[in-house]
Amino acid sequence: MSEFSWPSGPEVPTAEEVRRSWEATVSALPVGAHISGQVIGRRPFGVFVRLDGLPSAVALAEITSMPRGMELPVVGATVAGKVVWHTPHNCQVRIRLNEWDRSS
Repeated sequence: MSEFSWPSGPEVPTAEEVRRSWEATVSALPVGAHISGQVIGRRPFGVFVRLDGLPSAVALAEITSMPRGMELPVVGATVAGKVVWHTPHNCQVRIRLNEWDRSS
């Protein structure tokens, strides 16, 4: 397995589950809401996070929010942050990780 992976496995919601729960996800996680969860995938552009308490939601922390010199969290890491945007076309919650705010 390479350093980068797509989210996969039984703990990852299907695309259909994410779409079906999108309205409830947006309602539960307005912009500014604090989140926590587990990294379920890494890509060169960021990490995917399964959110605690919302098993059918997927969040993305993009590297555009990451300070220079930091590294992406590894798969399995527990992270926390806040919601910065919702992306309806692919039903993703965009987040900024707390550790990235402390390092800015």
